[in-house]
Amino acid sequence: MAKPKKRYICQACGSVSHRWQGQCPDCAEWNTLREDVPATVFSQKHDLSSGGRAVEFVQLDAPGEKLERRKTGLAEFDRALGGGLVPGSAILMGGDPGIGKSTLLLQAAARIAKDNCSTVYVSGEEAAGQVRMRASRLGLADAPIKLAAATSVRDILTTLNSMEPPTLLVIDSIQTMHSDTIEGAPGTVSQVRGCAFELIRYAKENGVALVLVGHVTKDGTIAGPRVLEHMVDVVMSFEGERSHQYRILRALKNRFGAVDEIGVFAMEGKGLQEVSNPSMLFLSGRETPLAGSAVFPALEGTRPVLIEVQALIVRLQSGATPRRAVVGWDNGRLAMLLAVLESRCGLNFSSAEVYLNVAGGYRLSDPAADLAVAAALVSALADKPLPTHSIWFGEVSLAGEIRPVAHAGLRLKEAAKLGFTSGCGPQDVANSSQLKYRGIRQLANLVDQVMASA
Repeated sequence: MAKPKKRYICQACGSVSHRWQGQCPDCAEWNTLREDVPATVFSQKHDLSSGGRAVEFVQLDAPGEKLERRKTGLAEFDRALGGGLVPGSAILMGGDPGIGKSTLLLQAAARIAKDNCSTVYVSGEEAAGQVRMRASRLGLADAPIKLAAATSVRDILTTLNSMEPPTLLVIDSIQTMHSDTIEGAPGTVSQVRGCAFELIRYAKENGVALVLVGHVTKDGTIAGPRVLEHMVDVVMSFEGERSHQYRILRALKNRFGAVDEIGVFAMEGKGLQEVSNPSMLFLSGRETPLAGSAVFPALEGTRPVLIEVQALIVRLQSGATPRRAVVGWDNGRLAMLLAVLESRCGLNFSSAEVYLNVAGGYRLSDPAADLAVAAALVSALADKPLPTHSIWFGEVSLAGEIRPVAHAGLRLKEAAKLGFTSGCGPQDVANSSQLKYRGIRQLANLVDQVMASA
């Protein structure tokens, strides 16, 4: 029998290398190669066409048991999941250390357990006493949760197979799990992949909703091989700045619901509290009109959220190098927008420092935010406040054109519901709300409108 050869798998892109290198040759990331010992390979060929058991096929329209979602008791959590937990689903949740992943899952598990549903919480990072201490602080000490501190997948599955399958199984975290059938320390590529496979197989066979907590890397992506994200049904990211009390639960992948749905929470003394109206949260403190402030109706999945975009322009003395600083938006997109404003609209930002901030610790990726950012920049440059109860949305092309965006009517309805009276965006938008809407075709029209405002 040939000795298995060592190989190294990049945790950033999943590429395989047969020798260790400091930098991945495919994605150019540093220190991401981790050792993985593959299964033993025999020299002779194996015939896999016989010896197995027959697979049962069913028709697509065959009647069967309808899977009903299980509500967690946290409406924002259920919204991000697409309506609740699906039996037999595997969920991977990532987030920065200390952001509140364990707190959120403990609260959800406690509410499900109080609803006469069996819940198992396995912690590989904390002792059972530490988890009980947190539950007591959150007021959940009386929740009938089956709690265990273990890291051996064999021990966990043996225990689970000796009891009735639970409704919810939480593993915190998958990087601490270990299987004695796989070589390597906990957290290595082979261990994470093998342990996740065994736990997911148990969940699928017994109709258990499985939640795996995953560590994240420095750039915010879930640590471990990318194949782990393909193995699960739902990938969720718990985001937020630790300096802010607000947290956003975002669905990055969902086989049972819409992608990019979000749930908003506020971290308080007794745990995470739901924020039912996040628009009012991100728009707080706008009583006094200020230059450089624009409101953008963002769309997260099927949920419109109104966000404040803030810009600041500082003129420099001749010879100084201007600075561009962005928080919550793409730095490259800001550079492109500044170039369009200078080239197509005749504005001068080359001798000024530009600072852009998305209020509330929110991160924008919607291209429809271009017009709101442009309005904030022009307002800051002219030192003229924009209308207080107005929204701005639209994608800006390199030619300075305002292009249409998805779900414009939904954005307008949400703004009207929150008391906004006017809006500005692309032309030919079906406006069924009470807002006074103005469509513009060129970015230069926006500049003329802002410059003419009082």
